[in-house]
Amino acid sequence: MKVFQCSSCDFPVFFENTSCENCDAILGYLSAENEIFAKQPENVSWEIKGKSYKYCENHELEVCNWLVATEEDSTFCKSCHLNRTIPDLSVPEYSSRFKNMEVAKHRLVYALERLGLPVVSQFTNPDTGLFFDFLPNNTYVNGDKVMTGHANGVVTILLAEADAVSREKMRVSLNEKYRTLIGHFRHEVGHYYWDLIFKNNEDFTVDFRKLFGDERLDYSQALSNHYENGAPTNWKSNFISEYASSHPWEDWAETWSHYLHIMDTMETAFYFGLEVDPNFKNASHMKLSVVNPYEGDLSFKTILEKTTPLFYAVNSINRSMGIKDVYPFVISDKVKEKLEFIHNILQRFKIQNKTLV
Repeated sequence: MKVFQCSSCDFPVFFENTSCENCDAILGYLSAENEIFAKQPENVSWEIKGKSYKYCENHELEVCNWLVATEEDSTFCKSCHLNRTIPDLSVPEYSSRFKNMEVAKHRLVYALERLGLPVVSQFTNPDTGLFFDFLPNNTYVNGDKVMTGHANGVVTILLAEADAVSREKMRVSLNEKYRTLIGHFRHEVGHYYWDLIFKNNEDFTVDFRKLFGDERLDYSQALSNHYENGAPTNWKSNFISEYASSHPWEDWAETWSHYLHIMDTMETAFYFGLEVDPNFKNASHMKLSVVNPYEGDLSFKTILEKTTPLFYAVNSINRSMGIKDVYPFVISDKVKEKLEFIHNILQRFKIQNKTLV
């Protein structure tokens, strides 16, 4: 993610900040400009390039600092307009978890927009739009317990995933190396974009099947087989995670989420100007001068070449602090091929669907 600055005093600020700690200006993020703008507390609105802006309505809930044009019909920003269901905020624990949800979702939407992907609410386009439902754990629909997942453009995230203790217990019980809230958002939205990219596009689908397998394989049966028998012994050679081996759709979603992990992390490193020049022998392959992965026509091979030294350095720093690795994964040659496929298919998709973006 980009490193932002207060437009009033240039003091560094975080993406979620609503005020500048240095000059006390009020801050708001304008997605169309990918900038955080400042105004003085006595000013009613932001005046930016001849237009007037105000906070998204969800600012009142202390979960959003995005700006919307005062002349627009919608009072919600692009990210908050994706919400179909939010929890009962009179329940204290739901309120805090909802805030965590929105931090992750806003960061997700930021990345999707940087990739040039369509981010459209089902309120606007019921046929191909996106919705989010944030639901308590013990929610039932027609007698069936609701789980975190995606179906027909609706991403459901259970509130327990926004609680660090509950999420860590689940991570350990499932023997997962990595389980984060933003990771869930990235994974589940991957299913949504699979539908958007591959449905009704035979050329894309043929290329997908060559690499990921045939998605027409019975999904429910495949998951049952996975939970009963586990992943194949050689899964590390072909998949980014054990779960990715369960079905081509899950392989896509898991690989997609890692693609977003890499792109966002590399962009952050770029804005901090990180360079790596290890002080040990035979380290030429570990030198790093970062690039902005969202700008220019970079090949994914170029981006990936810089990923290894970046994650090695950051993981090493974490271990010095007794903290688990930021990125505890080894990317095999087959997974590299899949990541590159995602990078390239997004370029092809954008070219064919310029009106959607």
